[in-house]
Amino acid sequence: MNAKIAETSDRARAMEVFTVAVTEGSFSAAGRCLGLTPSAVSRTIDRIETRLGVRLLLRSTRALALTAEGEAYLRAARRILADLDDAEQVIADQGAPRGRLRVSAAQAHGRLSIVPLLGDFVRLYPHILVDISLADRLVDIAAGQADVAIRFGPLADSPLTARKLGESRRVIIASPAYLAAHGTPRVPEDLHGHNCLNFNFRRAEPTWPFRDDDREFTLSVQGNIEANNGETLGQLAAAGVGIARVGAFSIADQIASGALVPVLEDYNPGDIEAIHAVFAGGANTPARVRVFVDFLAEQLGRAG
Repeated sequence: MNAKIAETSDRARAMEVFTVAVTEGSFSAAGRCLGLTPSAVSRTIDRIETRLGVRLLLRSTRALALTAEGEAYLRAARRILADLDDAEQVIADQGAPRGRLRVSAAQAHGRLSIVPLLGDFVRLYPHILVDISLADRLVDIAAGQADVAIRFGPLADSPLTARKLGESRRVIIASPAYLAAHGTPRVPEDLHGHNCLNFNFRRAEPTWPFRDDDREFTLSVQGNIEANNGETLGQLAAAGVGIARVGAFSIADQIASGALVPVLEDYNPGDIEAIHAVFAGGANTPARVRVFVDFLAEQLGRAG
């Protein structure tokens, strides 16, 4: 029995070494993170490959590349390590919530709406280490890449739990200087004569929606700059570069200061994007995840 426990422990440690090596991109960087020599990291991964009978990593002097089998092993390893952490945390969380909480949020919303709340959160829960990453890409929670992700808009079907935190409306904005130089659009069709700044990610709308009385319609717009977040588009609009359509949360301060003004509000269709916290729910959800989602729902609901 003791030998079996030792073997399981060794495999868990080997999985950790493998995932850190892939994340860090080299054996030497992984060794620094884990307190091991690069050769010890290399030997550990060699043992995994020998046991499985497949190549997981392609090594070069510059980088590590995953094989198809390596990608599958990485997903499984992350999931298993996350399950181990959660199983131990269920016991630990019978006291004060504690442990590392990995949070993923979009750059603009994270910087403007999530990060300002973290100081109050860690004062309430000093035993939780918040590990936040801001990026405009979707992380795979089921594969163990994060504990909680903040997501906008419609959610894909999945076994994950989603809790609504709030919502944000879209607004078309421009700077007073731009409008003075180029004129203020009075009807949506006037946008054809303006530099319309847009998003560059895949789910970005190729057209802007409008409502005229009871009629809803869309309009194709064009411009010479695209960006991956509303904060950048708002900054460009405030600098007089053009007109943008963004989430109201990202430019609320600029509207309040007068640096930006809403345009074509009479034609605003009132489209709303829901904001959700997405996480692996269920009876074994760690307390650190539960209290964080509860905290966000309370704080962002109050702000809304």
